[in-house]
Amino acid sequence: MLLDEVQDMLTNKLIPFWKGLRDDEYGGYYGWMDFNLEIDKKAEKGCILNSRILWFFSEAARLLNREDLLEEAEHAYLFLKEYCLDPEYGGVYWSVNYDGSVLDSTKHTYNQAFAIYALSAYYEATGNSEALGAARALYRMIEERCSDEPGYMEAFDRQYRPISNKKLSENGVLAEKTMNTLLHVFEGYAGLYQAAGDADVGRSMRRILQVMEQYVYNPQKHRLEVFFDRAMNPLLDLHSYGHDIEASWLLDWGCGLLGDAGLAEKTSAFTGDLAREIYRTAYHRHSVWNECDRGVENKTRVWWVQAESVVGFMNEYRKEPAHAEYLAAAADVWTFIEEKLVDPRPGSEWFWEVDCSGRPIGHKPIVEPWKCPYHNGRMCFEVIRRNKDAAC
Repeated sequence: MLLDEVQDMLTNKLIPFWKGLRDDEYGGYYGWMDFNLEIDKKAEKGCILNSRILWFFSEAARLLNREDLLEEAEHAYLFLKEYCLDPEYGGVYWSVNYDGSVLDSTKHTYNQAFAIYALSAYYEATGNSEALGAARALYRMIEERCSDEPGYMEAFDRQYRPISNKKLSENGVLAEKTMNTLLHVFEGYAGLYQAAGDADVGRSMRRILQVMEQYVYNPQKHRLEVFFDRAMNPLLDLHSYGHDIEASWLLDWGCGLLGDAGLAEKTSAFTGDLAREIYRTAYHRHSVWNECDRGVENKTRVWWVQAESVVGFMNEYRKEPAHAEYLAAAADVWTFIEEKLVDPRPGSEWFWEVDCSGRPIGHKPIVEPWKCPYHNGRMCFEVIRRNKDAAC
């Protein structure tokens, strides 16, 4: 039942919606749809959004073997190559205007990581060696210009001079390093490693896993710390439920690519702790809360947190098949998504967030630089793939 419903979500909701945002005049995809489903064709086009759309159509094309989705991926790739990549200083901008002219030339490590992820997926879907070369160049750029033991510095100007990291800071702190960026650098590297198997990328992944375990994972509180100073000292008592359940399966996936049984077992021990703690503390009334900031619970149901929870609970069930409660939780959260988060209006996708009763909060946009087909699309891909694997 879950498999059929997720396949229907992917093919009849997500894919048509994002295909409908294609900009054939200026390239890429429109970057804004408000709560009333009005598209702003002259809104900024976030380079993170474009990378995630490229990744989405590339992965969907491979999974479903559809030529029309390859064409969508190519459309996103050409826009990224022509407008999002800096031809003078290298790297990916933060955002461009609707016509492709540079809007925000900030170079953020988080943004580079998602471009690597997207370009690697496009290479896997098409065999385009130019895309693989671009992904490898971004990897080298991060390692040469952003690496700062332990971990990575994050925010730079166009010429890679350090600037304030306000784009990835929130909750009243200004962090020099974040768990979020480190997690997605690992993800981008894992995508590149899966595509090409480069030994240096594998070594970087191992180093990130070590930083995750040594500095980011807090075994006493069964969580990942979120914000850090340059020396990786935590800055805030914050438990991000969505990031923890996402990391619980994403780190397992990337680690598995390395083919190191000992490392996989070590990683699985702390990722399992993360998933179990989310099930125990944040899974309530068929869904998962957002976060706990200094003891204050934020019970908002955010679209991406629910999508990651489906995959995270499925992953934990695969690791602990005697605990059927995790599989039941995945199905329970999916039902909440279908009933409360999916916007029933024609021409829409998912709401950004809802309260515990399922009412949309704040009339947030349906599409903007962070609202994309990455989390919910990936949830669909993972459910389909994991069911196929189980049938083999």
